[in-house]
Amino acid sequence: MKSGIIDRDQLVKRVTDAGGQWDVLVIGGGASGLGIALEAVTRGYKTLLLEQYDFAKGTSSRSTKLVHGGVRYLAQGDIALVREASIERGLLQKNAPHLVKNQTFIVPVYSFWDRIKYTIGLKAYDWIAGRLSLGSSVFISRKKTLAAIPDVRSKGLVGGVLYHDGQFDDSRLALNLAQTIIEQGGVAVNYMKVTALEKGPEQQPAGVIVEDTERGASYKVKAKTVINATGVFVDDILRMDNPVAAKSVVASQGIHLVLDKSFFSSAHALMIPKTNDGRVLFAVPWHNEVVVGTTDTLVGAPSVEPRPLEKEIEFILETAGAYLLKKPARKDVLSVFAGLRPLAAPKEGAQKTKEISRSHKIMISPNGLFTIIGGKWTTYRKMGEDMMNSVEKKQGWPAKATQTPDLRIHGFAMGMDWSDPFYFYGSDAADIKAKSNGHWISERLKINKAQVEWAVTHEMARTVEDVLARRTRALLLDARESIRISTEVATIMAGILNQDEQWVKDEVKRFDGLAQQYILQ
Repeated sequence: MKSGIIDRDQLVKRVTDAGGQWDVLVIGGGASGLGIALEAVTRGYKTLLLEQYDFAKGTSSRSTKLVHGGVRYLAQGDIALVREASIERGLLQKNAPHLVKNQTFIVPVYSFWDRIKYTIGLKAYDWIAGRLSLGSSVFISRKKTLAAIPDVRSKGLVGGVLYHDGQFDDSRLALNLAQTIIEQGGVAVNYMKVTALEKGPEQQPAGVIVEDTERGASYKVKAKTVINATGVFVDDILRMDNPVAAKSVVASQGIHLVLDKSFFSSAHALMIPKTNDGRVLFAVPWHNEVVVGTTDTLVGAPSVEPRPLEKEIEFILETAGAYLLKKPARKDVLSVFAGLRPLAAPKEGAQKTKEISRSHKIMISPNGLFTIIGGKWTTYRKMGEDMMNSVEKKQGWPAKATQTPDLRIHGFAMGMDWSDPFYFYGSDAADIKAKSNGHWISERLKINKAQVEWAVTHEMARTVEDVLARRTRALLLDARESIRISTEVATIMAGILNQDEQWVKDEVKRFDGLAQQYILQ
């Protein structure tokens, strides 16, 4: 990878010309798959990751943008999960300081008993995190609360509880992890769809048949170990291994609305600990806008582009309106996005999503296919470590120590200026700025031509959606603005990818159609 340039054609060639077997083949380029592949390659295994769409195309780019221990899980009494997540939160901030920052949250308190309950609860949150706590929780007066979050409802306000958690950019972390895997000697490729499992003499997975969807070519790839890390789609791979495999996951949908910062202008985030149906709601400053969410709704068959339900949209607008002085309406929503959480299928009788464990779970089929379900971004590294420990044990390989707790992620840089529109590039920011000419494709979203070029040459972007949804966050931040700039972005990309005018038209049509789904009519 010369000067950080990633040539996808060369990576595909490595996939098909591997010569022998890969030690570890991971299916899925979201949080869990990337974590597993990074763990495997840093232990010295010949590692390949295949993603059928783009890295973090699904759930892993549609989170609440929090690296958190899980206040909600503490309320449910899952102390072990909170402790694990708190440790991982600290490691992630240490290894990717250009993406993860200490974010202060304020819980507005409207009764004496809530003051006691939330103060004690968040002090327990600090205690569980121990030395990895990001800061001490403290009760603040009504006056200080209103000064800190002036946009919140003041009637009946007693004060607030201030606590600390982490915030990050999810798809940017996914891209940096893919870059790190490649830098460590592994291969991670997008738009490579696994269509079948290859079986050995005892029906054990011995590789896959994969289609390069960009070129329409199919290849057989051999591997000693195949790992299914496809999130809400794990059952599709499980049924390639065993056509009658039982359902292992259910999908829980969470949606977020993005509002202009005039609705919540504070640098602090707002946490509403208990809504009228028992959920937690956040309003989090992010890229100069505010992300409000989330919901938790069981859905049927998972889809690549889940649609927000009307009841979810109304729930967030109604709840936000009950706490914010400026009540948001549908017309004020800049973008709405939905993601699906892969949760372990519930035991009989458990109907509510809050009753289904958020902990990750590793399964090994009778034939030897490894599968991971559940989990969350905060614990992606631990998921990788646990999976590779299981692989070594099952395969009879010598146990190797994890290398990832202290591994710096691509882009590592200290002392970020979070007001810099290029901050999330970390150590790459200076090179991108040097290539920019001061011309903004979108001045509102601070997207420059150099960023589009960098996304293609250094970050494996292949489509306009890749650039505007995940290399930059335009689609999630302002869907209408992303439509406005899509033609210019496609034209820049075509020049680098040697595509013609028809490709530009097709890409713009496809992206604009997708972006319409992010706009509330």
